[in-house]
Formats: sequence, structure tokens, C-alpha cells
Amino acid sequence: MSKNRLGKGLGAIFGDDVETVLEDIQRGERSDLQTSQNEIPVNEIRVNPYQPRREFDQEKLDELSESIKQHGLFTPILVRKSIHGYELIAGERRWRATKQAGIEKIHSIVVDFNDEQMMEISLIENIQREDLNVIEEAMAYQQMIDKFGYTQQKIADKVSKSRTHVANLLRLLKLPQPILEMVVNNQLQMGHVRPLITLEDEAEMLVIAQEIIDKDLSVREVEQLIQKSRQQKPKKKLKINQRYQYPVELLSKKLEIKVAIQSNKITINFSDDDDLNRILEIIGALEDI
Repeated sequence: MSKNRLGKGLGAIFGDDVETVLEDIQRGERSDLQTSQNEIPVNEIRVNPYQPRREFDQEKLDELSESIKQHGLFTPILVRKSIHGYELIAGERRWRATKQAGIEKIHSIVVDFNDEQMMEISLIENIQREDLNVIEEAMAYQQMIDKFGYTQQKIADKVSKSRTHVANLLRLLKLPQPILEMVVNNQLQMGHVRPLITLEDEAEMLVIAQEIIDKDLSVREVEQLIQKSRQQKPKKKLKINQRYQYPVELLSKKLEIKVAIQSNKITINFSDDDDLNRILEIIGALEDI
């Protein structure tokens, strides 16, 4: 695995294991980095603007807060200086728990990282710890695309995932917000909602999503439900030749996209270049560069 997978400058700093090296920094075991240690007022610290994690277990936060109140904070947080105070790089749970415990200052290590490094650190650290749900991970990928112009392949290289994995997660963001919230709240799993992306009607997506929850449907049952829904819909234009019904359903399920077979031609719809690359990779037509 190439160290360049953690981005420009980060490979030399972190190697491949961000979590381990961040812990080394916080224990003061990295003499190769210029750092300073301070007791910083908790109110002068802001959350990392690139923190992909949105949900924190309140029960675990309560336990950590009580531990800090009784025994103190053993591992300092990692921050960088900003125009107004400081920004968190790593240790948001410790910072939140310290504030909750009513402690005014927190032991911190100050490191000089730029925006791109902060975003990569936050994303990769959380992925390595498996702290993110799939929607948080997808939103983090989208943020890297929007802010730094990353391609799906570049993101995949940085987080040591396949491009297909990145593409599949990004496609989840096309789902209606209520369905995304169902995934975040663990009411639906990724396997449940992936078939919903193939539907064109947002209202139908919401109805089926609620049915999945109400009836506690399995992923296989969801696929069968959507297939049945498609078969019941009246055809608007060209009538599908029944001879091709099975291959159309097979390709649509495999590629997770609308497919048509008409006049001895296969038509595959895709949304953008990244979606096309995803399809080419699935069918094994895209060579690794």
C-alpha cells in the first residue's frame, strides 16, 4: 500500500495507520513533528469543520465525562490554531465529555495542519475506527469532491477502499432526506436502500422505505418488492419484449441502474462520468491505471 494514499504530505507524516500515529502524537512520542502543549479553555475550541461524524453515543459520553471528572484526562486532544481560538483535529469525544463535566480547561497538543490535511485526517481516522455510518461516510466523500475536486478514484486510494465502494455510497445521497435519516437512525441498512435508488418516483421510495420498517423486510424481500412494483406499472411508451424481461431485470439489479433492451440494442442509463466508471468497473471493462 502506497503512503501517498493519505494525500500530499500526509504519507510522510502518517504512513498508513492514522489512528496509531495520532495516538503517538497525543502521547508526545513523535519528535519529528513540531508541536506545542497547552491548557486551553474548552470554550475557545471549535469542532473540526471537516468532522464527518454527526452522531455520538450519549450514554458513552456520560461515562467518559464521569471518568474525566473523577480521574482527569489521560490523553490530550489534538488541535490547530485558528483565527478565533482553536479547531479540533482529534479527540472530539474527550472535548465534549470535558465540557459536560464542567471543567474549564483541557490539555491540548497544537499541530499545524492545513484544511485538506484536517479533512483527510478526520475522514480516515473515523473510517479506521469504524465510527461512521454509511451516510456520514458518503457525505464526507462528497465534501472532498466539492471542496478539493477529488475524483472517486482519488478518494478510494486515500481511504483504501474500492472505487465501487465509494461510488455506491455517493449514490445513497440521491435518496430523499427522510430515507437518509432512517439509515442514520439504524432503521434501514445500506442493503435495504440500495435497491430504492433504481426507482424514479420519490414518493414511491418513501412508501417502500416505510413498508420495509413496518414489516421488517429482509434485503431479498425488498428486492422482490421493487421488482413486483416495476412489473405492475403500466408501460408509458415502448412495450418491453417479454423475451428480454429477465435479462433487463438481471442487468438492472447487477448495475443498480435503469436498463432497456429494444431492437437488438441494450441501453444503459448513467448519471455522470463517475457513474459510468462505476458501471464499467462492475462489468470488468475498466482497467486499473
